[in-house]
Amino acid sequence: MSSLPSKDPAVLTADLRTQFDAFLDEHRADLHACLDGLTEEEARASLVPSRTTLLGLVKHAAFVEKVWFDEAITCRSRAEIGIPATPDESFILAEEDTIAGLQADYLQACEDSRRRAASLDLDDLVRGNRRGPLPLRWVYLHMLRELAQHCGHADILREQILAARTGRHRPPGPGIYTRRAAMHNGCG
Repeated sequence: MSSLPSKDPAVLTADLRTQFDAFLDEHRADLHACLDGLTEEEARASLVPSRTTLLGLVKHAAFVEKVWFDEAITCRSRAEIGIPATPDESFILAEEDTIAGLQADYLQACEDSRRRAASLDLDDLVRGNRRGPLPLRWVYLHMLRELAQHCGHADILREQILAARTGRHRPPGPGIYTRRAAMHNGCG
């Protein structure tokens, strides 16, 4: 089996739902791993004018999971779920936020997402989003876009952090995430 579930021969020919789940889980794992080996200070490093930090990206990703797989599916409000009202607020780090704590929160949010979506088909409508009823297929596509974008942000921020450690402008080795670098070698 390939180290990338999406490249597993069984997934290559599987049904669309299996493929969506494999790609989502790869992106989830990559975003979770962006904090591995970093200090708390490095994870909180503000390298761009926005609130985007590596720790903030993982916190935001947990928020996104809850928006699309709790709010949208269960129709509970963000207040009931205990998440911020806006995406911008989801990047704000509290003093007590830590790598271990936010990674655990993110893993739990992902597991809850899988559980909530398990009984639904891709054409089933979720009714709890402000846009109105949406097919689960749209939610999956949106999540793939969102997670891919944030994995790209994380790659760049992590590269900057690791380069600052060594004082080099270019990171050592073939890439930040060995798994992600392998995925992109040879055009994917």
